[in-house]
Amino acid sequence: MTGTVFVTGGTGGLGVHVVTHLLAKDWRVVVPVRRPSDALPEHPRLETVHCDIGDPAQLADAVAVAAHDPAAPLTALVSLVGGFASGPRTHEVDADALDRQLDINVRTTYAVVREVLPYLVAHGGGSIVSTSSGAALNPFPGGTAYSTAKAAVLAFAKSIAVEYKKDHIRSNALLPGVIDTPANRSSMPDSTRATWVDPDDIAKVIAFLISDDAASITGAAIPLGL
Repeated sequence: MTGTVFVTGGTGGLGVHVVTHLLAKDWRVVVPVRRPSDALPEHPRLETVHCDIGDPAQLADAVAVAAHDPAAPLTALVSLVGGFASGPRTHEVDADALDRQLDINVRTTYAVVREVLPYLVAHGGGSIVSTSSGAALNPFPGGTAYSTAKAAVLAFAKSIAVEYKKDHIRSNALLPGVIDTPANRSSMPDSTRATWVDPDDIAKVIAFLISDDAASITGAAIPLGL
């Protein structure tokens, strides 16, 4: 067994592909879920834990579950939880638009990483993969709040890489373009999808980043499907 990876957003359109691929790579995978879901495959190395990751106590308990198996120590975190918003220009939306994007993208990532870090430090190292967006570097009209929040996720991932380098903890950020998920297909039915990124390809990149083969990679911003 490779070890344990804690995957937030594991029941989403991207998350299912990531979890399935990590199981195939011999990881023990722990996924926090707010409600029962049949999206994930049954597998002896997959464990779902009831958890609202916005609740500090529930999050702490879920991470403790991920860390409890001495035969498969918690050595990796994949943070996929986030949210997308677009619409009118900045002066045409309410001021809370930014707060909503910061809550779902930045504060969630910050809370999960903060909870996992002590276990990685105690283990002597590990890997964290956070999900930013191509929009962090290439904003689009109507997406100011989203682009700003994802830029903050990128800055956070890079900050963790610097702050925990001496602890042998690697932190990298994904910058995907539009991901080819059922939800995106439904919301953009007229798109050619020519530049969309396959979720299986993202899963392969994540598996590489949390593996020993990527031991020298940290603080990276990795574009996908741009």
